Amino acid sequence: MTLPSVHNPGTPPAVVDRQSAQHYTWGDGNDGWHLSRSSDLSIIYERMAPNTQEISHHHERATQYFHVIEGVLTMCVGDDRLVLHAGQGVSILPGARHQARNETNAAIEFLVVSAPPSHGDRVNAD
Repeated sequence: MTLPSVHNPGTPPAVVDRQSAQHYTWGDGNDGWHLSRSSDLSIIYERMAPNTQEISHHHERATQYFHVIEGVLTMCVGDDRLVLHAGQGVSILPGARHQARNETNAAIEFLVVSAPPSHGDRVNAD
């Protein structure tokens, strides 16, 4: 699926933000907005509610980069626990088990960049 944020030759590029992006919800009160989605790249703006987490998983093909915009994101990668603050990020390679967590009492916001897109590429941990 190609969203308007992807520039096609012969048409002007579109400006995209959370109001114009495709929105979805996940987990327990979390939000995602597809800022850009093509066959090669996905960029999602995510908001995690306080004290929530995703299911531990890995991706078979996608490399992901998480970049914190606001708040504190805890990323568990394998046996490592990383605490990321606004302005910090981490790359997750294909096959690496990981889990994003919001262990705080405030919502957090971050970008998830996946190449290729990670949807349909996810394997939940047992």
